[in-house]
Amino acid sequence: MTTMSRNQLGALGEQLAVEHLESLGWRIIVRNWRCRYGELDVIAAASDGTVVFVEVKTRTGDGFGGVEYAVTPAKVRRIRRLAGIWLAAQERGWAAVRIDVIGVRIGRQRTPEITHLRGVG
Repeated sequence: MTTMSRNQLGALGEQLAVEHLESLGWRIIVRNWRCRYGELDVIAAASDGTVVFVEVKTRTGDGFGGVEYAVTPAKVRRIRRLAGIWLAAQERGWAAVRIDVIGVRIGRQRTPEITHLRGVG
């Protein structure tokens, strides 16, 4: 297996996360939305009308702990702030708003392992 750069690894993890969300019947609204305060990895519409801001964490091992340790309270505050900016620019309203984290672990097994934590923030 060839080694990937951090960016390639992140892009692969994000693609796998998007495929996971689509398999749940969710619609991807935008990927890599940026403003001057930062970036949101994936914004998706869940089948129940909830808009979900998804932070994707891609790992090749357990060196940094599990995915639940990857998103600190400060990171959740940043995602909330970015979500608020994005929502303020939208024409439509949403039934609910949520922040999820998807962890993608690549390399330990032949198929990537996906962990989906719902409602972290």
